[in-house]
Amino acid sequence: MLSLRLARGAHPLVLLRRLLVAAAAAGVGFLLLCTLGYAVAHPKSTGQSLVRLVWCAVPLAAVVQFAVAVARTDPATRPRDGLDAAGLGPVRLSVLAAASTAISCTLGSGFALLLYKVLRGDIGGPLSGSARRLLDGQVHLPWGATLTLLGLLPALAAGTCVLALHPRREAAARVQQPAVEPVEGAEEVESTEAPSEGPQAPPPAPAPAPASVPVPGPAYAGLPWGIAIIAVGLALEAYVGHGPAPDPDRLISLPGRTDGTSPGVLGGWLLASLGLVLAGPGLTHWCGVLLAAGRPGAVRLLAGRILQDAATRIGRPLGVLCAVASGALAASELYGAAWDSTGPRPFGPLTGLGAALVMACVTATAITAALDSRQSRNGTTAALQRLGIPASMLRGAAILRTGVLLAVLAPLTWAIAELVTLPMSR
Repeated sequence: MLSLRLARGAHPLVLLRRLLVAAAAAGVGFLLLCTLGYAVAHPKSTGQSLVRLVWCAVPLAAVVQFAVAVARTDPATRPRDGLDAAGLGPVRLSVLAAASTAISCTLGSGFALLLYKVLRGDIGGPLSGSARRLLDGQVHLPWGATLTLLGLLPALAAGTCVLALHPRREAAARVQQPAVEPVEGAEEVESTEAPSEGPQAPPPAPAPAPASVPVPGPAYAGLPWGIAIIAVGLALEAYVGHGPAPDPDRLISLPGRTDGTSPGVLGGWLLASLGLVLAGPGLTHWCGVLLAAGRPGAVRLLAGRILQDAATRIGRPLGVLCAVASGALAASELYGAAWDSTGPRPFGPLTGLGAALVMACVTATAITAALDSRQSRNGTTAALQRLGIPASMLRGAAILRTGVLLAVLAPLTWAIAELVTLPMSR
């Protein structure tokens, strides 16, 4: 009930983000229902049904990441003064954010079920039965499996929100005050003033040592691991590509291809994408270091310091965006040259829906992370404006940061896309 009350009084921009989460959840729910309908209509094609279900995990993960990013930027779930006394501490606020995310995903899944039923012809309407053959409308779906698949996204999104927004101790939030050393000669003064008769007071107990607080690692700590994983993935693809052809039963069929692909090639592709994700914060940090190197001016120095400070917030979403963009470029490289408008289409409408959903979610996640980083600098921006810094300088720093990130990440994404497609295009 509290989540609904907070949703009623939320800012229109916050409501728009939640509507986008609901729309993305509707897309994933529709894809899961299509997979279930195919499995029910083709009970003998167990392998194809399993492959379709596995491919649905990619848009599912993208929507969960987007939902967590939206919950992280929700002002209603941020700790405030006085809420602890009302029983709404950081832990309860993370649970509240998870409940709001689950409600948005449930609404989207319900709309997906309604639209799926209408397109199949089970419910009357203006579009009733328009996609009956595509959605296998001649069979009825089991309600148990339908509700299980539709409840998967709200459960995963809510659980991920609780884990991601759970409060953690940070070294920067706790400053240990040094113990006050006694002044020389104070004991002599006290001994002269104290009476010589009577029991002496016991000496004070030594103060306990301050508990060690775990210091978070730097933003560029994952860069060496990311580079190493990218190298391992590319080396695996090169090794498998030059090795002997595996058995036909061990090949994995890709959409729109008659021949199979070795699992090692796809494994190298996934490793290269994972390396991009891990290297995102480090690349963002070193972009800021390069901007502030040498003898920078005010705009360069401001842009570089902001990039270094925001590397942890925006680096990981940018890495995911680069990985997805690399996969999209690789797919266009593999299928674009062989695309014949008169022949069979490599991709169907559901494949296009899944690809568009993944690209939209990762792009929206990166934009949301950038807005969150901007909101976290509101105090610094206000202080700079009070010092007389013009707004044009702040806009110039933002444009410079965006240009540097594009100049570094775009060629890297294109190079990895070209390298991962070499074994599959020969």
